[in-house]
Amino acid sequence: MRGRIGESWMPAAGLLAAAAVFGALAVYGSPEGGYAIGIWPVALALAPLLVTTRPPTPVVLVLVGLIAFGTIWTDRPADVALGLALGIVVETWVVFHILTGGVRRRPDLYSVAELARYIVASTVGFLVIGAVALLTSLVTGWGTPWLFALAVGCSSLASQLAVTPFFCRLRPHTGVAPAYERASQWLLLITLTPIIFLLDDFPAMVFMLLPVLAWGALRSGAYEAIAQLFLTLGIAIALTTRGNGPFAHVDARYGLPVDVQNILLSVFIIDCALVVVPFVLSVGDQLEYARQVAAERDRVQSIVNGTTGVAIIGSDPDARITLFNPGAERLLGYAAEEVLGRDSRMLHSPDGIAEKAAELGVDNDFRAVAGSLIGRGPSDMKFVRKDGEERSHSMSLNRITDDRGAVIGYVSTSEDITERVEAENRLVESLEAERQAVERLREIDRAKDAFVSSVSHELRTPITSILGYVEMLEDGAYGGLAPEQLDAVHRVATNSTRLLSLIDDLLTLSRIQDGGLGMIARLIDLREVVEDGCAVVAPALERGGVVLDVDLPGEAVPFLGDRDMLERVVINLAGNAVKFTPDGGRVDVSLATEGPDVVLTVADTGIGIPAHEQELLFSRFFRSSLAQERAIPGSGLGLSIALAIVEQHGGRVDLESEPGVGTTFRVRLPATA
Repeated sequence: MRGRIGESWMPAAGLLAAAAVFGALAVYGSPEGGYAIGIWPVALALAPLLVTTRPPTPVVLVLVGLIAFGTIWTDRPADVALGLALGIVVETWVVFHILTGGVRRRPDLYSVAELARYIVASTVGFLVIGAVALLTSLVTGWGTPWLFALAVGCSSLASQLAVTPFFCRLRPHTGVAPAYERASQWLLLITLTPIIFLLDDFPAMVFMLLPVLAWGALRSGAYEAIAQLFLTLGIAIALTTRGNGPFAHVDARYGLPVDVQNILLSVFIIDCALVVVPFVLSVGDQLEYARQVAAERDRVQSIVNGTTGVAIIGSDPDARITLFNPGAERLLGYAAEEVLGRDSRMLHSPDGIAEKAAELGVDNDFRAVAGSLIGRGPSDMKFVRKDGEERSHSMSLNRITDDRGAVIGYVSTSEDITERVEAENRLVESLEAERQAVERLREIDRAKDAFVSSVSHELRTPITSILGYVEMLEDGAYGGLAPEQLDAVHRVATNSTRLLSLIDDLLTLSRIQDGGLGMIARLIDLREVVEDGCAVVAPALERGGVVLDVDLPGEAVPFLGDRDMLERVVINLAGNAVKFTPDGGRVDVSLATEGPDVVLTVADTGIGIPAHEQELLFSRFFRSSLAQERAIPGSGLGLSIALAIVEQHGGRVDLESEPGVGTTFRVRLPATA
């Protein structure tokens, strides 16, 4: 887990103990006659909050305050010790919150943004402890306020910048220097640092340490460079405390206040830290970037080599081949070593280039054709195999540019589509043949429709006549009939009526196909239309226990439309609902106004319609599989006629159905204002 730390008390105890020891040594080693407290290890006081979750933060801060007070009180007045202890506690809390957001974790120190946060946190800590030291000096009269504040603040900043990175998460890397170089660098640092801080009269020599530390930061591992920083600062602090080196006895040498020694040593530490830490981060970033680039290069190379179905060909700005992947070898028949360094024109015939130039409208020149294809996306191009066979490829050509935008080469990706092109040509021929067949079928369909319309017209007159004579027989116009004879006549009448209804449907369908129903629009009350339509359907309820419930609004529902046609919609929908609802079921018909629409709803508890058949329900002559299984009679024309009527009135029909549950049709018509 990111920034995960331990939960034991032991690291915190060890770090706080180290803070107590080094804090006491810092105060004890401060120069005689000075007022500051040396390089007090405030970073060690911060460390328990970064490396472990125990003890709780308030407890850590209390312990830090007690340790700071105790170590400073050994050689400074109690009121001064109390003020500085409070300042160290506040600084610790502030730096902790800036680094981690108040979460007990090791902060990352990978990126430039995280480096900036680490520097900002240390600087804010410097300002906090400096302000507290200034206030303490003013209140207690201890030392010169501004000098005391500067000395304490600088020592705190030095501690934070030099030590805190060790407790952050640095990007781990082992360094790039060979063992002998690292040994030489360590030897130089160990030798040079004591020499510089044993000599009193050559202060400029301290600058010699900065390039040595930078050398280690750039060539050694991250934590190894931090260790070299610790070693250098340890030697510098120890020898300066003993009175050696360029920063010791500044009062006697230069007539400066004693506390300036502490300020100069702190500034040296700050300089070293600001050299080492950014370099460590920079090297880590570069190594990580190089690792990612190498991984990406290997991944791309693996993809290129593994893409055997696609020819990937790279070239330099002069069109000389620089990359020829296994896919190109397989598709074109050349081995990579046969083509590398040769002109890529060898892969195209003059006729192929001329054909493509004519297609693109450019000069018959290889470079002109290639320039026109750059960045266009896939385009058909002919390639010549090693055996001389010309194949069609779908090719994409793109530039390769460097980070400055300069063209450093080109790359093409292509796949052999010869078989696909041939298949497409065959498909075009097949589609043309199919189009002609469809046109012939349409002609046949038109002839069939004309025949059906003609036959329907011819049948309607005799069927009407048959129905008339049957009614006369039922009424006894030709004498009384025995019950068996009357039943037979009734069956003839029923089937003749069904046949006449089918003929009417066919004629209506023919009118629809001929371009319209010839509707007569009048202002009507849709309540009357629904009521009359349901009255036509009502006799069918006598065959069983199907309940028909009609719910109409109390006020008129005006609509501009053809009354007979709309009544037919009601008859077709309600009739179907009754027909497909088993005995004991229910059919509900309702009419309501919903916003800008008038909605006619016909709902039943019938056999329902399978979901995969619902899209076909309004097709001519379509009948549901459930209706066919139950041998329910019907022509499959009623719903297609109803939909045509509704659409000619500017409406639509919605359907909801579930097999075994029932079906609901909703007819939505635009309300008449």
